Amino acid sequence: MRLSRFTALSSSLLLGAVLALTGAGAAQAAETAALDYVALGDSYSSGVGAGSYDSASGNCKRSTKAFPVLWKNANAPSSFAFTACSGARTGDVTANQLGPLSTATDLVSLTVGGNDAGFADVMTTCVTQSESACISRINQAKAYVDSTLPGKLDSVYSAIRGKAPNARVVVLGYPRFYKLDGSCVAGLSENERRAINDASDYLNAATAKRAADHGYTFASVVPSFTGHEICSGAAWLHSVNWLNIGESYHPTAAGQSGGYLPPFNAADGA
Repeated sequence: MRLSRFTALSSSLLLGAVLALTGAGAAQAAETAALDYVALGDSYSSGVGAGSYDSASGNCKRSTKAFPVLWKNANAPSSFAFTACSGARTGDVTANQLGPLSTATDLVSLTVGGNDAGFADVMTTCVTQSESACISRINQAKAYVDSTLPGKLDSVYSAIRGKAPNARVVVLGYPRFYKLDGSCVAGLSENERRAINDASDYLNAATAKRAADHGYTFASVVPSFTGHEICSGAAWLHSVNWLNIGESYHPTAAGQSGGYLPPFNAADGA
């Protein structure tokens, strides 16, 4: 008798747990499916370096392997707009990318600021000129991050909030590019690699502060890229690619799926 009561009780509890979990899962799936998601930003959002570019996106180089598309494929939101574009600065996002935003927008992702700070020129200087020229150009970029970038980020963040007042906005940062004392035996010096990493941290810190001040979520990708930097032997970032220079220092397809998608998943609130 005791065994049958225990069995009945266990079955009842199990059934209740299954129903609860099924209900929660269904509710979460319905909530995700009802989302209207807009992906904004620069080449790190458009997917430059990941290949498989949508020909219709032209020079914006939007990849089917970019993290916004991967998130869309996994979550099937009710609507998805992908306006991120290679080379975009804050002013380009404000002028050209905000059209899909509305009061119905639930989720926005964004990477921006690296082009404003002159990232491409920093890397060109460091690759083609002396160590002293590289360090000098990095310091110039950091001064820009101090003096000018915060106001530009404020402008684009405010514009997003003005058009999508109800959206959860996730701002993603940039990876550290080099594993120090890694497997690279040529190219930049360790001082240059360290200075580039420090500049990335500097940019991320400034971006995170401005995002927080606007009530946005900042998602760092540094932890997910750790162990997959250039010189790691298992890089998720392109080094200098002379055949396709625009892909240099951008995430590979693995960098999008393993480096960017997980932090976005953790921060999107879905």
